[in-house]
Amino acid sequence: MHLNPYGEYAVLLAASLADDWPSARAGIEARTRDFGMTMAFPEAPDDHPRTRRVIDDWLTVVDATDPRERAHLLNAQLADAAAYPRLTDHDDEGWHLHYRDEDQSLPHVLHAVISVGTALHLTTRGMHRLGRCAAGLAPGDPCTAVVVDVTRNGRQRYCSVRCANRAAVRRHRARAQT
Repeated sequence: MHLNPYGEYAVLLAASLADDWPSARAGIEARTRDFGMTMAFPEAPDDHPRTRRVIDDWLTVVDATDPRERAHLLNAQLADAAAYPRLTDHDDEGWHLHYRDEDQSLPHVLHAVISVGTALHLTTRGMHRLGRCAAGLAPGDPCTAVVVDVTRNGRQRYCSVRCANRAAVRRHRARAQT
């Protein structure tokens, strides 16, 4: 995976997995390809549940509302990943960084890439630019989707246009009743 300076792709991958969890390991690996990861991963029988734990741990960072608590949780995940960047030129793609040793498992690589990507995203774009859909904050609205704010103005609060529209309709109806 080529991490851009903002960590955008790694964080979007994590959000995609959190919001739509694949039913099998093959689905996880397919999703990594959708988000730009090109390497093959050695298979282990527990890859699926271990990757789920990576995503669940990452969601604690998403759900932390205090920047210091968010940083504390993410720092623990970065330390636990115990990976360091390495220059590589596999498949003659050009030199780039990998956040893993050679032949690491899928969960281990995702843990490292998602942790580093999230740290890059939050430190370069802002600690407030990761959270849950604001529509889910309204009573009776079950939306719990992750919002990775990659907008220019840094004010994205909803996971989709649909959720933003539903929230606008609720506000309009509430005003009309008063």
